[in-house]
Amino acid sequence: MRFLKAYIRSIDALTEQTGRAVSWLVLLLVLVVVFDVFTRYVLSASSVAVQELEWHVFALLFLLAGAYALKHHKHVRVDVFYLRFSRKQKAMVDVAGGLLFLLPFSVIVAVSSWDFVSTSFLIGESSPDPGGLPYRYILKAAIPVGFVLFLLQGTAEIFRSVLVLSGREDTAKRRED
Repeated sequence: MRFLKAYIRSIDALTEQTGRAVSWLVLLLVLVVVFDVFTRYVLSASSVAVQELEWHVFALLFLLAGAYALKHHKHVRVDVFYLRFSRKQKAMVDVAGGLLFLLPFSVIVAVSSWDFVSTSFLIGESSPDPGGLPYRYILKAAIPVGFVLFLLQGTAEIFRSVLVLSGREDTAKRRED
């Protein structure tokens, strides 16, 4: 059990640090969108690079903040029954969902995206649009990175639920839903 607690603490800390760093992308996204709207509608000028930057920043935000959202229970879940469950019932659902869906999906995406990303790096992929952004492979590299972070936090959540099921929920520091 000591290993599980140490693992949960270290992955939670990594997720918190990553989430806080990635949260600055929200500010960047807002600034880029405001700049794009201003130049497009006030100055009647438009830039493909700025438009691509908007969706690049959003993609990074989406991919790299998934683990943080999972840790803080801000992910999408059907709560119709879950909200009425006891802590142990919720822990059982979390273990089952994690083992059946979260872990396999995260592994499949992280592993299968590797060739996609490495091919992009090898060819030095950039935007196909004139005036678009270079280095698209950096954006694509966020796919396996994001899903590995999600996988790590998913295992921490499963371990936290195992501690709840074993009666050691006080040391699991389970958040109330």
